[in-house]
Amino acid sequence: MTGFRRVLTHPLAKALAWVTLILGIAMGVNLAGITVLGNLSGWSQWLDAHASHFLIWRLGLYSLTIYGWLRMRRRLYRDAENRAARQRLVRAEIGAVAAITLLEASVLLT
Repeated sequence: MTGFRRVLTHPLAKALAWVTLILGIAMGVNLAGITVLGNLSGWSQWLDAHASHFLIWRLGLYSLTIYGWLRMRRRLYRDAENRAARQRLVRAEIGAVAAITLLEASVLLT
């Protein structure tokens, strides 16, 4: 395997690529909204006017994520034979809940 391919298969490189892709899409959507509505204040007003729709979207997305995670969690617990693996799983769950809580808190504070 060449050096470049090895870098692209590294988990950190994959995570960085996903973050870059998601940020690029978010920037593109914001720029398109600003362009369509003419200015930044128009885009901001549109976002404020549709905040309830975005809340419903996020709640649905979180519900589907929780459903998928619970299904996967049963399988992971069954396959995790040692206590350390289960503890890592619980720490990952706590981290995910904390991250979502902080994201939602930041939305409420703005």
